[in-house]
Amino acid sequence: MTSTIRLGTASPGTQGTTAATVAQLELFARRAAGKAIDILLLPEAYIGGYPRGTHFGCVIGSRTQEGREEYLRYFQSAVDLGDTVGDGAGAGQAWVNRELPSDAIPQPDAPKQDSNRRGGGTREELERIAQETGIFIVTGLVEKAGGSLYCSVVYVCPKRGIIGKRRKVMPTGTERLVWAQGSPATLRAVSTSIRGVRINLAAAICWENYMPLVRQALYSQNINLYLAPTADDRDTWLPLLRTAAIEGRCFVVSSNMCVRRNPPLASSSSTDSHHTPAFHQNGTDTNTSGTEPDRGPTSTHRPNPYATEEALEMAPGAPPARRRQSIIDEDGNEIALPHVPRGAPPPTSRRKSVFDEDGNEIVLCADPSKRHHAQQKPIPAPRTPTTTITTTKPAFSSRGGSAIISPFGEVRAGPQWEDDEGLIYADVDFHDCIRGRLDLDTAGSYSRNDSFKFAVEGLDLAPLPY
Repeated sequence: MTSTIRLGTASPGTQGTTAATVAQLELFARRAAGKAIDILLLPEAYIGGYPRGTHFGCVIGSRTQEGREEYLRYFQSAVDLGDTVGDGAGAGQAWVNRELPSDAIPQPDAPKQDSNRRGGGTREELERIAQETGIFIVTGLVEKAGGSLYCSVVYVCPKRGIIGKRRKVMPTGTERLVWAQGSPATLRAVSTSIRGVRINLAAAICWENYMPLVRQALYSQNINLYLAPTADDRDTWLPLLRTAAIEGRCFVVSSNMCVRRNPPLASSSSTDSHHTPAFHQNGTDTNTSGTEPDRGPTSTHRPNPYATEEALEMAPGAPPARRRQSIIDEDGNEIALPHVPRGAPPPTSRRKSVFDEDGNEIVLCADPSKRHHAQQKPIPAPRTPTTTITTTKPAFSSRGGSAIISPFGEVRAGPQWEDDEGLIYADVDFHDCIRGRLDLDTAGSYSRNDSFKFAVEGLDLAPLPY
């Protein structure tokens, strides 16, 4: 029986609308199916958007009306999965198993719907995509429940639908302005079986991975697949992933959005340093029109309109200047002709010389009767001017960095930098997780649990079987 599974990830950016992002997710899932990927991880807050660069008009002691409008737009872009707030964990298995009553408003003339259908339909869309593609999908999203937003992750099985959901327990820094704290009870791992291989998987979201006790909570459940959707595109992220892989003797997959920044528009007016950028769902500081920016390369080489001799002649206070005499050859190069002062007699003789194929001037013998002209300065060979055209690389507000790591800390795929369209994947042998336990079992023999006691409120840490 094979123990090899193909893990995949990508770095797509959130699109202009939630519906467009779900459509893009489906496209990635179908492409992943074409590459025989079994499990696909997508970034933190992918559906709904990561609000990079905005502060929603908030400073300590004050909120602006513009910031409140910005938050309204962000809240409306989040998805309603039909879960409750609860203690931050929602309704748990009751939501997963669709045991909650419908939250739809009854319509007298509408056809009868499922009595337990809840939310805005995103759950059903994700389950349909997983079922049709055969891909086990794990994706980050911004979930709204009650009046709060949560940074969440859902596990979508192609056979059973959504089998679990995470809510980020500790939003980082100013994320706490808009994201509520989830319950540690949602750290519970889930299990699936692919071609006879049992996979115990769980996710730590972004900087939860810097919380050693969160990592230990996942290791304690005997996971062999550790997922790390993130918004961190720094070079220091990869060493953290490798550490988690070695610590847990598990495969680690991380996914982060690659987001292109709109090129700045040229303007002669001053810039307001206190300008608040408009929120866009791809996390960039741009307009709210929902249109895609021009992503083609742009040239920064522009001719200086004041570099002409005519302009120099017209400069205030400048003395009158002569017009330059020149011709343009067939290659577009300007060749300056020698200046002859007005009223001066023409020279009786011109220096005789030729240029070889390397551009060197060879002076020919002059007529002795006209030797006095030999002291004339040689006419320099025309030089071909060089034109420098600089093409700027696209600027990114987030560079991605998605990667796949082995239980021994080896990078198996990635990091995927500045690529918002590609898929990366690796064929992995889950028996490597057991091979690694020979010398390190962080949650078992290496934990000294006879002396160090570890517990998480509301979370069952019982290890899952392989």
